[in-house]
Amino acid sequence: MSTLANILWVDDEIELLKPHILTLKNKGCQVDTCNNGYDAIDMVTDTAYDMIILDEMMPGMTGLETLPLIKDIRPTTPVVMVTKSEEEDIMDKAIGSKIADYIIKPVNPSQILLLIKKHVHSRQLVTEQATADYRAEFGRISQMADNATTFRQWCNIYRKLVSWDIELSASADDSIKEVLQYQKNEVNQSFCRFVCRQYKSWINERDESTPVMSHTLMRSNILPVVDTNPKTTLLLIDNFRYDQWRAISHMLNGYYNVETDDFYCSILPTATQYARNSIFAGLMPVSIDKLMPNKWLNDNEEGGKNMYEEDFLRRQLSQMGKDYRISFDKLVRPEAGRKLIDNIRRVYDADFSIIIYNFLDILSHARTETEILRQLTEDDASFRSLTRSWFEHSELYTLLKMLSERGHTVIITSDHGTVRVDNPVRVQGDRETSANLRYKTGRNLAYNYKEVYEITKPEQIGLPSSNLTSSYIFAYNHDFLVYNNDANRHIRYYRDTFQHGGISMEEMIVPFIVLQPKR
Repeated sequence: MSTLANILWVDDEIELLKPHILTLKNKGCQVDTCNNGYDAIDMVTDTAYDMIILDEMMPGMTGLETLPLIKDIRPTTPVVMVTKSEEEDIMDKAIGSKIADYIIKPVNPSQILLLIKKHVHSRQLVTEQATADYRAEFGRISQMADNATTFRQWCNIYRKLVSWDIELSASADDSIKEVLQYQKNEVNQSFCRFVCRQYKSWINERDESTPVMSHTLMRSNILPVVDTNPKTTLLLIDNFRYDQWRAISHMLNGYYNVETDDFYCSILPTATQYARNSIFAGLMPVSIDKLMPNKWLNDNEEGGKNMYEEDFLRRQLSQMGKDYRISFDKLVRPEAGRKLIDNIRRVYDADFSIIIYNFLDILSHARTETEILRQLTEDDASFRSLTRSWFEHSELYTLLKMLSERGHTVIITSDHGTVRVDNPVRVQGDRETSANLRYKTGRNLAYNYKEVYEITKPEQIGLPSSNLTSSYIFAYNHDFLVYNNDANRHIRYYRDTFQHGGISMEEMIVPFIVLQPKR
């Protein structure tokens, strides 16, 4: 029989508890005993117990005196206090010393077995239940994907998959993780086919089923929030995905209520140059190029591709008759965050403040370049964990707490997400071809049209052309585009990195969160 739990029971009347101890042993527990706090400290030093049962009233060193010494040695081991009464001061002291639970005498074995399930096997029981629940929902999610005909329905599917990914990430059952990964891949393939069918009509024939997209986000979603709240801050985090929002959202619970937890659709390419400029201009890239040619650079042109976002925004606000006092900040380096906090007054004074935070984009690129970061973020779960750790110690977290204190409504969104790539797709192009791994644009592209989403007339989806024969191709799902020349080296270098620019749920279904301050 396998051991249910390894327990230490400390009680000065331990001889009277032998029938209980025998019952626990018959249930599969290993039970060590002692009758005083001094022996308990020695035993805890020598042995890592799954749970310790500690009598509160013992001669010599009491349970309350023994408890902190045990926690010094084994801080994560659950300690259950046994007491004759629930006197408030005694329980306050015990809880303050971080007991896991308490029980009132007389004790019976059933209570102990319940405590073992609660404190020793709770994670195992939770993950076992989660695994069973996901297996039951697997078919429903697949059916939802088969029947999805609107972007809204795909958002609901994506939300479910993200929730299961987070819930099952702690599971020790690798087989269920493989099943989930398989389903995510299959659903993403279906989403790619859906986008290929619908994308041109979204751009050219807008109706009630057309999603809010990058170029309509400002007037459809953002400005209505600004109009109805005296102080609003838009926080645009580059490369920010919905699962990363879920990873940090609990840290904001004490400061904000979530008013809106929704999505919008990034335009193609899902890259900063295109998507972010469209957000602030309220225009598709081809229109930006035509109306403001001196402020748009194509992929093959030298120079910064996002130099005029504030100009674009001011132009859009002016055209809509909005006369807000605005502040605009783009934070690329950590010291920029500290500088903004030092000069926070102008954010407080603005009706509408915009803060672009580039850290996650930098982290994605650094992960490609740095071997240790690749090891620390080998999958989506570890990338979420790194995001959570960064956020907890970032100026961004400090800034959000300060904005809550000042009563600012906060909008958190991104220009696009990012996807972990693992399947190379070969293409050929000349020296003018763009370098992005998830999309290519140029005039002499050679590829298998079945492996990519091809656009031979860029103006059909609102994109500019660098010359008369330019075309665009977009990678699907977890694919990445590599040239035939030196392909094997590029495949080894870029496989399992996080990229953006193509078609996937992770890149195109972008979180749109509205937070209302609690104070």
